[in-house]
Amino acid sequence: MFQPLKESILGKALEKELLEIEITDFRDYTTQKQRHVDDTPYGGGAGMLLQAQPIFDALAATQAKAKSKGRVILLDPAGRKFDQKIAEELAKEDHLTFICGHYEGYDERIRTLVTDELSLGDYVLTGGELGAMVMIDATVRLLPEVLGNSESAQTDSFSTGLLEYPQYTRPADFRGMKVPEVLTSGNHQKIAEWRHKEALRRTYERRPDLLEDYPLTDQDRKWLAEFAAEKTDLAEK
Repeated sequence: MFQPLKESILGKALEKELLEIEITDFRDYTTQKQRHVDDTPYGGGAGMLLQAQPIFDALAATQAKAKSKGRVILLDPAGRKFDQKIAEELAKEDHLTFICGHYEGYDERIRTLVTDELSLGDYVLTGGELGAMVMIDATVRLLPEVLGNSESAQTDSFSTGLLEYPQYTRPADFRGMKVPEVLTSGNHQKIAEWRHKEALRRTYERRPDLLEDYPLTDQDRKWLAEFAAEKTDLAEK
């Protein structure tokens, strides 16, 4: 399942030894002859629970090998919702361990091992592997030298607190759809101003909730009033 981590940008980062990714199968650490790692819950109920013993022993072996405890992340629907700020936070760490469940849930004692409980959103997957890969990808691309241009991560949606502004490439005129003139003007100050305004516009239109905590300038407020007026005009038409 983790093959995608060896491809594209992450694959190149691995080749350059900018990071190491090690996959530990906790089934290798079970003490049961049948190699079971799950069992029925006490008190009854549907599904199977991931047992504590394989996870405790697998994590101990992983940390001993890495000579570091680092951050231990449990993939769980009840966890804190993963976002760009958390990715930036994790990118500062030297060692991360992701615990991926694949059953009805976890033996509650497993939570005593973790530093963070994270979730992709308000839905349930069949296992934590996909969630872990998403979090790893979002985190690794923030590491130094992983992206060809360091500004790419800095201007991404959510990194600035706003959604990313619209972008264009050649040709300047495609089927009558033209690139905004300001982007071909060579005036870097005007371009920066346009990009910020359009990032603000896109955020206002698609994710206005992000503006609740965004530090708006006086100019930002004027633009927001402009966007609101445009929206009202369109509605009236």
